[in-house]
Amino acid sequence: MEAFDPEAAERIDVVVKPEDFDDWVGLLALLREAFASMDGRIDPPSSLHHFDAAKLAAKAAEEELVFAFQDGTLAGCLFAFPRGNDLYLGKIAVRCGLQGKGLARRMLDLVEASARARGLKSLELQTRIELTENHRAFAALGFAKVGETSHPGFARPTSVTFRKSLAP
Repeated sequence: MEAFDPEAAERIDVVVKPEDFDDWVGLLALLREAFASMDGRIDPPSSLHHFDAAKLAAKAAEEELVFAFQDGTLAGCLFAFPRGNDLYLGKIAVRCGLQGKGLARRMLDLVEASARARGLKSLELQTRIELTENHRAFAALGFAKVGETSHPGFARPTSVTFRKSLAP
């Protein structure tokens, strides 16, 4: 993991999806790049393989979408939607080579503030059982493991659920 670079962090802009955003092909490329290391490691394969640019645009129309830009270039994203008392997070991605520079933390800070403002009780996400480096990263960001789930057709756990309490 790269050391945190305060100078690089100053060049990071984190924003909720601008109304005029239309680079769905670029967003899909970012997600595919960031998720490529999962291919061959996780079973079943990522649902990202079923997405195209139009499906991403439709997902963004139904969910919140947060971006991280570094020097004006798309560098990270996450999707979020309220589910009960939680804000559920998914498709969290940071461009390869930019991990460890605070992008994910800044995106999570933005959605956490939004969730608190709406009176939601926690942030929740899932990551695949095999991606232990993600488990460690989310734990370092204040998330705790609260369960395991299985994809349809699997007798073993395939995902780990993490939650971060937003208690005052």
